[in-house]
Amino acid sequence: MEWIMERYQVKIDKASGIKNNPNDWAEEVGNPRYILDLLLSIINVSVQTVEIVEGLPKLEFNS
Repeated sequence: MEWIMERYQVKIDKASGIKNNPNDWAEEVGNPRYILDLLLSIINVSVQTVEIVEGLPKLEFNS
């Protein structure tokens, strides 16, 4: 989630001064909630993964 938030923040290129705003792109493609929906999907997958892992049988190793 941290990686997504880092990538999808408003940035201004120091050399050119060009502003990169992912929110502008999301509105252009007709989905202004794109970044929020992406974060919600990641949270959902993470929660489901934890549930699956917790449901796995315990492994015992004999030495």
